[in-house]
Amino acid sequence: MSQSSHPSDDTSDRLYTPEELAAYAAAEEAKEAAARVRQPDPLTDPLSDAEATVIRPRPTLVPPQGQSVPPSGPPSGPPTGPPSGPPRSGPTGPPPPPPVLRPAGGPPSGPPPPPPTRPPVTTAPVQAPAQPAQPAGDAEPRRFMTATDFLDRRAEEQETGPATWGWRGRVRRWSGGMIKPKMGTAERAYTQDRALIQKDFDGPKTIAFINPKGGAAKTTGVLAAGYTFGTVRGGGVVAWDNNETRGTLGIRGSRSAHNKTTKELLADLHKFNDVTQSRIGDLGAYVRSQGDAHFDVLASDESANVTGQIHADDFNRLHQLLTRFYKIILVDTGNNMRAENWLAAADAADLLVVTSTVREDTGYSGLWMLDALQDAGYQNLKYKTVTVLSDPSTTVDAKLAADLVDVYQQRTRGVYRVPYDPALVAGSVLPYADLSESTRMSWLRACAGMASAL
Repeated sequence: MSQSSHPSDDTSDRLYTPEELAAYAAAEEAKEAAARVRQPDPLTDPLSDAEATVIRPRPTLVPPQGQSVPPSGPPSGPPTGPPSGPPRSGPTGPPPPPPVLRPAGGPPSGPPPPPPTRPPVTTAPVQAPAQPAQPAGDAEPRRFMTATDFLDRRAEEQETGPATWGWRGRVRRWSGGMIKPKMGTAERAYTQDRALIQKDFDGPKTIAFINPKGGAAKTTGVLAAGYTFGTVRGGGVVAWDNNETRGTLGIRGSRSAHNKTTKELLADLHKFNDVTQSRIGDLGAYVRSQGDAHFDVLASDESANVTGQIHADDFNRLHQLLTRFYKIILVDTGNNMRAENWLAAADAADLLVVTSTVREDTGYSGLWMLDALQDAGYQNLKYKTVTVLSDPSTTVDAKLAADLVDVYQQRTRGVYRVPYDPALVAGSVLPYADLSESTRMSWLRACAGMASAL
C-alpha cells in the first residue's frame, strides 16, 4: 500500500472502518445534544473557550474534590484523534470536511462516555446597597420646627428699634421718622441690660448684700438695686432688712401709714399658713411700698426696748413666706457674720453681693469675709458672688481703686463701679428721683450682671 500524504506528519496513517467512524460520530452528536439541553447563562456561567480566547481570559474554576481540571490552553503534544480525512488532491479542491478526532488508545470498544459534568460555579450573592442604620425604637425622631421655634427664631432675628439717643435720635426726629438710624453702642448696651433684668427666672431669687463692716454701702445698695429691679421689671421685688437687732433700711426707705416690721410679721405668720386664703394684699399691712420705685421694704424691728434677736429659724420662716409673693428678695444683712440670721441668709442666697466703698479698710473687710466663708466650706464663691464698689466722695485714690478692682475680680465673677452721688450718702430718705443719670446707669449695669448670674 502506498503512503498517502496527510496534513499532519505526526498523525497515524491507519484507516478506520466505517463502523468505527459511525460510532465516533454518534458520540460527538450526543455531546452536542447534551450541550444544547442547557444553554449557558451569560450572567452566572463562565465564558466558553472560544469566548475566552476572543474576549477575555477564562476565569479559573475550582473543581470538586476528586476531579481534575482539563487543560485550557492549546495541546502541547501530537494530536490523539483520528485522521482528519483523505488527503487533499490539490489546492483548488473543495474544502476538506472538519477533522474527525480519533479517541486515544484505539477505536472505541463500547458506548460513548457521558459528557463531562461541569463543575458547579459558586457565585457570591449580590448584596443590596447598605441602608442607613434605623434609629432605635426609643430614639427621638427628626424634629421639625414647631410654632414656638418659629416665634423664637423671629424674635432672635428681629433688630432693635431705631435710635433715640444722641445725633441718631435727633436725625430720626428731625426727619419725622423718614430716616431711622440704628442704635449706637451705648444705647444698644442699655437695651441689652434692661432685657437681662427683665428676663424670666425659674423661681423666686434671693440676693444677699454682705460686708461685716458698717458704712460699706449695704443699705444704700439694697435700695438702689430695689429701685432698679422694681422700675425695670415692673414690681415683684422686696427689700428685707435682716439685721439681727435693728437696721436702718426702714429709715432710708419711704415712710408708710403703718410702722409694722419683721417683729409683728413673725408674730402673725400663722395668718399666712393657709395658702388658699393668704393674699399679697394681706402682706401689705407689714411691708412699705416705695411708690414709683415699684418695690416694697420689710423693715427690721424699730422699737427702742427691743431685747430679742432674729434667729435662723425666724429667717427661714420669713424667707419662705416672701418667696410665695415676690420674685426677687433683696436681703440687707447686718454686720455680725456670726449671727444665726446672717449665716441663714448666706445659705439661702442664690447670689451674694459684696458691697464696699473705695477705702482700704472697707475693701479689706470684704476680702476677709470671703476668706472666712471659704474656710467655712462655702463652695464656688467666685461664681456665686459679684462686687459693687462705690465711690465715697468725688475724688478717690485711683491706685487704690485699681487694686480693689483687680483683687475682687480674682475673687468674684464681676466688679461694678458706682460713682459718688450725694443722694446716696445724705443719710435721709433716699430720693429715687434725685439719683444722677450716671448712678442710674451704673446700677443698671450692676443689676444686669446680677440677673445674668442668676
